[in-house]
Amino acid sequence: MRFSNLYAFFGAIVVLSEPVTAQGSSEGLGWSAKVEIWRHSRLQALREEQPAALVPFTTDGCSGGMSAAWGAMARAFPWFARVFAHEAPWHDCCVVHDQAYHLGGETADAEEGFFARLKADDALRMCVQSVADAQAEALAMQYDSTPEDVAAAIYFVADRMYEAVRVGGLPCSGLPWRWGYGWPQCF
Repeated sequence: MRFSNLYAFFGAIVVLSEPVTAQGSSEGLGWSAKVEIWRHSRLQALREEQPAALVPFTTDGCSGGMSAAWGAMARAFPWFARVFAHEAPWHDCCVVHDQAYHLGGETADAEEGFFARLKADDALRMCVQSVADAQAEALAMQYDSTPEDVAAAIYFVADRMYEAVRVGGLPCSGLPWRWGYGWPQCF
């Protein structure tokens, strides 16, 4: 494993091991949250230095290859498209999440950016869960399953998506789906 990959691996473990809530201030947060706030300050400095650098909004749907893989499966296997359609039932949740990530927060305050990202990630999880709540009956018929199993699977996916964006969405990470991806890279 390359040295930088090792740092990323241990960083992910730390981020997932420190509970954070969207309420309150950064007082009492763990050191990984404080490191993230420092990354937000780098993004905010870039935004202040280059206020016209924000590129127009784009979306890849559900990042990390989820939308791309779903679409590829639907194109390659007609039965998959018939059963699961051409995009995930929660695709629109990902687009709304991308809108928040594109801008990287409403203000230039790093701490507010941290909590805005946390709020956006939690909103993504709740949106995906709401798909289960609203569509479990219909999806169960489409998937030849029970509403309970469909809802449990979608809730499981919602939690994994939340964990993935918490680890992979840090600002100034160099990743194309990072918080503030509408701005230039800020390594």
